[in-house]
Amino acid sequence: MDKSLYISYLLHTHGNYTCTHMAAHSMDVSHDQVTRFLAHSKFTSSDLWDIVKGHLQDSADSFILVDDSVQAKRYSRYIELAKRQYSGNEHGLVNGINLVNMVHSNGIDGDYYPIDYRIYHPETDKKTKNDHFQEMFTRMTMRKDLKAKKILFDSWYASMDNLKLVHRSGWTFFTTLKSNRQVSLSRDTGMQAVGTVELSGRQLLEGVQVKLKKYPYPVKLFKIVSLNGDIEWVITNDLSDRMNVFEAENESQIRWQIEQFHREYKQLTGSEKCQCRKAISQRNHLACCYQAWIGLKLLAKQLKTTLYQIKELPISNYLKQILANPIIIFNLNA
Repeated sequence: MDKSLYISYLLHTHGNYTCTHMAAHSMDVSHDQVTRFLAHSKFTSSDLWDIVKGHLQDSADSFILVDDSVQAKRYSRYIELAKRQYSGNEHGLVNGINLVNMVHSNGIDGDYYPIDYRIYHPETDKKTKNDHFQEMFTRMTMRKDLKAKKILFDSWYASMDNLKLVHRSGWTFFTTLKSNRQVSLSRDTGMQAVGTVELSGRQLLEGVQVKLKKYPYPVKLFKIVSLNGDIEWVITNDLSDRMNVFEAENESQIRWQIEQFHREYKQLTGSEKCQCRKAISQRNHLACCYQAWIGLKLLAKQLKTTLYQIKELPISNYLKQILANPIIIFNLNA
């Protein structure tokens, strides 16, 4: 029993991703072998980087995206890493394991890869999500030698410490602000909630330079209104004249690629389906799920199709064979 066999199982199975199911469909592997493999292996996020780094289309126009995603474990109360926490996907509290992901995008639709991740479990390591953000960002800038110099994240990660770290590292950030974040439009005006800021005329097009409370550097603020009327306040430390509301919106929209990754990771690799109780088993399962996603991604890119179509290939081929030579015969005249 080894990692390649387990990842192959993740790639080919549908719906059921348990150790019992794998053992039942393998002639040479028992349930105990699968559980021992997950309990005694030691895979890390460094393994992911070693695999993916040669496949990145990296350039100065590339982006780094950061966000987290809860792997729901609704029906188990005894998985060590699972806890009640907010899920944006569910818009409420769920029992699950939260992954903080860092994804590289070259800005082209569909061309993105995870490059690092952390499991958010403060009961184990006392770290917040922002601690994980700073750890991954520092590790990336010191060890990964990327040409990308732009990073996108939502309001959850727009803390003062994160913004300072990114700016002082020479990177450009684009992030959203919650409507109650305090900004000042000039030295003559006091702080006000960003949701109460009134922009008009050229300010709507060009943005406005503001002072963010407790942040020592100026930022440019944009009001982006969606077709349904929702308002998003976006800030960046790019103060150049070229940066207008259209540029800011285009840059910010790249951030949604990480949502695509989260959806594919959950739906295609069985990241939520493992029911092992021990933390080490869950960590190893999730690490293998990242590598399974990479396998789907590379084959989908080679065949110029989607990850979902690649996942369906074994079932599709099996169905064609069965329809040509049915195993179960249905006789209407019986």
